[in-house]
Amino acid sequence: MTGDRIGIVGLGRMGSAMAERLAKRGFPVTGWTRSGLSPQRAAGLGIAAAGDLPSLSAASDIVILALLDDAAVHAVLDGLAAAGPAGKLIVDTSTVSPETLRVHESAMAEKGATLLDAPVSGGPEMLLAGTAGLYIGGAEEDFRRFLPVAGALSNRIHHAGRLGNGASAKLMNNMMLMGFWEIMKEAVQLGGKAGLLRDKMIEILSGSPAASPAMTSRLPVILGETDSVGFPVSGVLKDMGVVFDVAARLGVAIPAIEAAHASFRAAAALGHGESDLGTVVRLALEGKD
Repeated sequence: MTGDRIGIVGLGRMGSAMAERLAKRGFPVTGWTRSGLSPQRAAGLGIAAAGDLPSLSAASDIVILALLDDAAVHAVLDGLAAAGPAGKLIVDTSTVSPETLRVHESAMAEKGATLLDAPVSGGPEMLLAGTAGLYIGGAEEDFRRFLPVAGALSNRIHHAGRLGNGASAKLMNNMMLMGFWEIMKEAVQLGGKAGLLRDKMIEILSGSPAASPAMTSRLPVILGETDSVGFPVSGVLKDMGVVFDVAARLGVAIPAIEAAHASFRAAAALGHGESDLGTVVRLALEGKD
């Protein structure tokens, strides 16, 4: 375990899971969120609460960001820069553009701070179990400093290269999953129209070479047996927006993701924006897509 003190900015589902996991593994953790962190909630997570971002920074050696989007990351990095970040390692686990942290790299270096991007593959339950994936971009020295913390959160740690490459790797991984859900939706639509029964289709697909942990873990959602949410449709649409922005900048055609985007957008329009992403396939099985 590291002697570094950990600060976590953003205590939504992912940030809270990271905070709880690290605290249980013996790391000293302080948390702060713009919406406020009550003493009761902090105690429930096993962490200390900071009253503001400068206080969080002062109490931390490694600051981990778990935020919604690029705008939030830019704002927090500006706030940390103003708070005097010398000697600190700032690690962003949000799903954002590869360019987001690069914009701040020089300014942070001038203030004596370093940056890593380390977006997470998997949901809160995987973070709590230490089985989430981490795609990390940044200098080797900074990666090594963060490794004891990363090892408490993940058993799939990939150092992808320079700063921003972690975000690129996460977007690539997300695109594979986005495409998978679109293909499964189309497959059950075709199978249903061809006369196959729902349960038989699921039996065949879940036992096929195309089956994956992402699919099998969401079978209860797909079959309508639970309304639990691992990752919402709205989150997929937000991440797709990042993919579209990066693809446009790089001149890469992504027709499969465009088709998937239409499916997730349709699910949101039907009132399922905060439902689990597996709902896209459930709606197809029910003929409501």
